[in-house]
Amino acid sequence: MKAARFSSFGAPAEVIQVVDEDPGPLAPGEALLEVLATPINPSDGATLQGLYGILPKLPAVPGNEGVGRVVRVEGAAPVKPGDLVFLPMGGGTWRTHMKAKAQRLLPVPPGGDLLQMAMLSINPPTAELLLREFVPLQRGDWVIQNAANSAVGRYLITLAKREGLKTINVVRRAGLADELKAIGADVVLEDGDGLDKRVREATGGAKVKLGIDAVGGGATLRLADAVSEGGTVVHYGAMSGKGPHLSAAAIIFRNVTLRGFWLVHWMSTAPREAQAALMGKLAKLVAEGTLNAPVDATFPLENIQEAVTRALEGGRQGKVLLTPVKA
Repeated sequence: MKAARFSSFGAPAEVIQVVDEDPGPLAPGEALLEVLATPINPSDGATLQGLYGILPKLPAVPGNEGVGRVVRVEGAAPVKPGDLVFLPMGGGTWRTHMKAKAQRLLPVPPGGDLLQMAMLSINPPTAELLLREFVPLQRGDWVIQNAANSAVGRYLITLAKREGLKTINVVRRAGLADELKAIGADVVLEDGDGLDKRVREATGGAKVKLGIDAVGGGATLRLADAVSEGGTVVHYGAMSGKGPHLSAAAIIFRNVTLRGFWLVHWMSTAPREAQAALMGKLAKLVAEGTLNAPVDATFPLENIQEAVTRALEGGRQGKVLLTPVKA
């Protein structure tokens, strides 16, 4: 059994190493899982570099989601060997095998693509909760987001379209409009000066109640200037490496509110029933092919340095995933 582990923070491809690992005996109520697929998310790269908001005690194994197959269980359990399950969130999934409390394991719906299911636990719930937790929205309302070509951005476009919401999608490079409109985007704009004016022109001056920010810095400022008076901007990521900035005009004269969102906090405070309902809804949409994210490449665990290098490169065509054990 092997794991990808790091003992210091730094350049991801330099600090991550594959090591032998013995998970030890199972305690009562535990299950041993084979890890079939687990993605490399931006938060993983930030963690390896020591830049994430909360950092693990070292040495540590990265990875926060994925799908696995039950190998064996100890004692009475709701799962059995051979079952396909979602890996527990935040469990350190970049390994061939891992232990988990059997009661925490949720089944993977039959018939779904395992790579798509492996990406279910973080980005789709983030997109869904960003749309529903902060501002009451009705069919026909407008939402603006930046980093619209990201995994969260793409899921958000699809979910918003299903709810009858209209999206303004801000991207950092030209040439993405056709691709995003094909999955349901209403407006696609390149980030930069005069964004607020271009938003008003594209929407006919419609009210924009909600802004969703994954970038931080000046990108947040431009997004906040583009939402309507009394609107809300939710900051859930800092791709720029900078905290969110808002103009004095947005805060003082237009009463724009800045909120923050972290999925881990929601998962730790929401009732178990609410979590199960959310995951069940999203899993059904993934299984039927409604929700999906492009996959750039998959790598075996042994090629972890190549995998993290590719995952952090610009110009990728989708997510990078590890496939430690063949399905």
